Amino acid sequence: MDSFIGIRFKKETAKRFQTFSRTYFKSHTEAMSTMLDFFFYNEISPKEKLGPTGRTIEAKLLKRINAVIAIMRDVEKTQTKPTVAMIQSLFENEEPSKKPLIVEKKYAEEKKEVRFREKRDLKNEL
Repeated sequence: MDSFIGIRFKKETAKRFQTFSRTYFKSHTEAMSTMLDFFFYNEISPKEKLGPTGRTIEAKLLKRINAVIAIMRDVEKTQTKPTVAMIQSLFENEEPSKKPLIVEKKYAEEKKEVRFREKRDLKNEL
């Protein structure tokens, strides 16, 4: 049988360790041994932080995703919808109005139409 040794802890710390140990391990010795092995094999100090937890990373990602969604909605309202409306109005089937071309006088063709003519029928006299 293995021998035991007594280590002095404050009551609060001992109670926390006991509840932790009962939750995850069969004995307090196994819990302490596993914790020490974890720090030894991973070469980390118990005092240093391991970085952000899964919950904090998820919260940050959700904030960023919400910001991206807001930006996309703003772009849709201010840029995409008005642009689509303008392009659709351009491609609607409306016949363009035929306007006469404005041409300089020297290039314009002279029209030699006579506005008034004499009657050619001699029998109709006034």
